[in-house]
Amino acid sequence: MEGKIIEVSGKKLYIEYQNSFENRPIIVFLHDSLGSVQLWRDFPVKLSEVTQCNVLVYDRLGYGKSYPMPDYERENSYMETEADLLNDILSELNLKNVILFGHSDGGTIALITASKYPEKIKATICEAGHIFVEEVTVNGVRDALETYQTTNLPERLQKYHGDKVEMMVKAWTEIWLSDRFRSWNIEYLLENIKSPLLFIQGEADEYGTLDQVEKTISQVSGSAEKFIIPNIGHTPHKEAPEVVLNKATEFIDRIMSN
Repeated sequence: MEGKIIEVSGKKLYIEYQNSFENRPIIVFLHDSLGSVQLWRDFPVKLSEVTQCNVLVYDRLGYGKSYPMPDYERENSYMETEADLLNDILSELNLKNVILFGHSDGGTIALITASKYPEKIKATICEAGHIFVEEVTVNGVRDALETYQTTNLPERLQKYHGDKVEMMVKAWTEIWLSDRFRSWNIEYLLENIKSPLLFIQGEADEYGTLDQVEKTISQVSGSAEKFIIPNIGHTPHKEAPEVVLNKATEFIDRIMSN
C-alpha cells in the first residue's frame, strides 16, 4: 500500500491507502494504545483481498510514523476528539462508504465515530473496545506500565514509534490510571449507532470483561452481534488471525449482500 504523510486539522499523520476496488467500501483500521500501522502486520491486506474492499490504515498523532504529540496530557474526551479527527480524515480523502475496524482504544474510537457520523459509516467491527472503565482495565494498564519499566519493551516499541515511545506510554498510562478517568463512559452515545456492528472479544481479555460487549450490543439501535473467542486475550487478530479474518469476512460479505 502507498504510504505518505497528510496534514489534517493541523496534524501531520502517516497513512497507508489502497484504493484498487471500484465501487467497494473502504475498511479503515484504528490501532490500539501502543499500536501503529506496522503493528497491524499483514492483517489489513489479507482482509482487503478476501472481501474485495479498499483499505486505509493510519497512525494517530504521536504514534508510528506520524508526527509527535505536543505533550502527554490527555483530556477525558481524548477518544471522542480522535473520532472527530477521523471524520476530518474521511472528509479530506472524500471517503463515505466506510467500514471501521478498531482494536482496543481504536475500537472505542470506531464506536464513537459510528455514533457521531452515521452518514459515512456502513458498518463497524469493534475488537476489544471499551465503553466504560473497569478495574480489570486499570489493572491491565498498571501491569503494562510495570512491564515497560522492567523489561526491554521500550526498545521493542522504539522499532515502530522511534523517539516518541516515552511520551506515548506516559499519555496512555497516566489517563487510564488517573482518578478523574474513572467516570469516563460513552454508553450515552451507543443508541445513535444505526449501522451494523460486530463486537469481537477474547474470553480471556486481560483489559476488559464481557460486560463491555453485552452492554454495547444491547444499546445500539442497529443490528449487532458478538463473537467471543475462548482462550484468547486482548488481541484476537494476532492471537487467532484466521478465526478473526473468517468472521470479519463473513460479516462484511453479509452486509454487502443486503
